[in-house]
Amino acid sequence: MPSVVHITTVHSPFDNRIFHRECKTLLEAGYDVSLVAAHERDETVDGIHICSFRRPDGRLARMTLGVWRALRVAMRQGSRIYHFHDPEFIPAALVLWILGKRVIYDIQEDNSTALLEREYLPRALRSMIARTLSACERLATSPFRQVLAERYYTERFPRGHTVLNYARLPDIDEAKLQERPSAGDVRLLYTGNVKDYRGGFHHVRILHQVANAEVFLVGRCDPSLAKELYRAADTEKGRLHLEGIGHYVAHERIIEHYLRERWTAALAIFPPGRHTLRKELTKIFEYMIYGLPVICSDFPNLRRIVADNECGLCVDPEDDRAIAEAVRYLSEHPEEAQRLGSNGRRAAQAHFHWDLQAENLLALYADLT
Repeated sequence: MPSVVHITTVHSPFDNRIFHRECKTLLEAGYDVSLVAAHERDETVDGIHICSFRRPDGRLARMTLGVWRALRVAMRQGSRIYHFHDPEFIPAALVLWILGKRVIYDIQEDNSTALLEREYLPRALRSMIARTLSACERLATSPFRQVLAERYYTERFPRGHTVLNYARLPDIDEAKLQERPSAGDVRLLYTGNVKDYRGGFHHVRILHQVANAEVFLVGRCDPSLAKELYRAADTEKGRLHLEGIGHYVAHERIIEHYLRERWTAALAIFPPGRHTLRKELTKIFEYMIYGLPVICSDFPNLRRIVADNECGLCVDPEDDRAIAEAVRYLSEHPEEAQRLGSNGRRAAQAHFHWDLQAENLLALYADLT
């Protein structure tokens, strides 16, 4: 049985793409799969061997000492194939390559633009840091096979193998989705990491525009940002629900939210930026698979998914009134909301699901083994 080791120094060991999609796909195809990640203990979960290391406190320590710890654990696994997910691991990955290992770099972010939106970097230095890292990344990763989570990443990595970040089709029949109760009023759901550049404040401002709306933000949220979001909600903070303050929210918990009720809409109202203007947001495909009508930013890349498949409404993310009108429209026209949700589910089942991308991943691995 061929073995493979996935490595992440940043993500949770149960990250959707790494654990639930790629590692499980490889396991189902007959690979012996290990995953090196920061975790409290070694254990085997769903047949995947979690090989743990202790992540040090602080970003700089994580990028140095944490990388070294991950490399030591990875080398102990003795595999021929190593598949890593974070740019900070590139120097360690070069060590693996020098030792004759087959190395795959999974490029999940366009770091040439993503760093422009990272709040922890000084704003005046973001552009310089992004350009420098982008150039180093292209040069240093040339010995590796490259897996690309977005189509447009081929502009920087023309040799890359596209494995888009679509969601797995759940084993749920249509009847169960139709049986979800309606909770009444206006209930809006967002899933995924909660950040300013991911629309955290845009979603909160809906509370000031729609008097009976409740907003649920489900995903990891830094405690300092949570305080700012509650402050922005002001007198309406009782209708803001944050789940994941200071901790990772398991994917199983997110699915519970999708299944528990008929949400008025699922949100992906991201502010415009060089990074977000070109991304296909994974959360939208999940919303579609679970039959939730979408309200998202009116960017060309998102319009091609949402408007063209008639599964939601696209709005100007900087126009609070337009966002509120979209929310009210779906709450006042539940039949139309249900139609949009059903359209999204059909489109996801036909075009936007993981099984189609798993074939690309397995083809790359077949070439390595």
